[in-house]
Amino acid sequence: MLSGRKLDILSPSPFDIEIEDIALGLSRVTRWNGQTTGKNPYSVAQHSILVEELFNIEYPDLNKKWNLAALLHDAPEYVIGDLITPFKYALNNSYQFVEDNLMKAIFLRFGLPAVLPKHVENKIKKIDKALAWFEAIDLANYNEKEASQIIKKPNLNYKHKTIVAMSANDVEKIFLKRFQQIISKIS
Repeated sequence: MLSGRKLDILSPSPFDIEIEDIALGLSRVTRWNGQTTGKNPYSVAQHSILVEELFNIEYPDLNKKWNLAALLHDAPEYVIGDLITPFKYALNNSYQFVEDNLMKAIFLRFGLPAVLPKHVENKIKKIDKALAWFEAIDLANYNEKEASQIIKKPNLNYKHKTIVAMSANDVEKIFLKRFQQIISKIS
């Protein structure tokens, strides 16, 4: 990692994980395999920021440590990249094993349980899928009918704002700032 940490992706240690590495990596990994509109690629970091924002809107009364889990929900991708869902399934359990071990180490590094409570995990997944629907419309040139064929149209309190991909440098800074804001609330 650019921080100088050596990370064993098959047996990751929480001590080898730094938020700056995560922010940098996720700001440079694209969603939708880079097949999005706009002058900037849409990054996993920006997606993660939006997932946490929506999570906060939908579940404002939950303990703020779960906002951290929402922000970090795709954090393993800073190392292994973002594979499209059909390809993940094609790889069977090998990808899932690496991703799960990285996720556990990341959560432990930042004071979360290695495995989230099921009700929290389900809430994050709901928001993640909902945001994917909005991304399909705003960034991947799907119309509502096409998006609804692959992703259920979300029913949220969120008032949709058009998603515009930002530069990697800007997203990295925003991700780190949001991380610090959440940490200050749970410390």
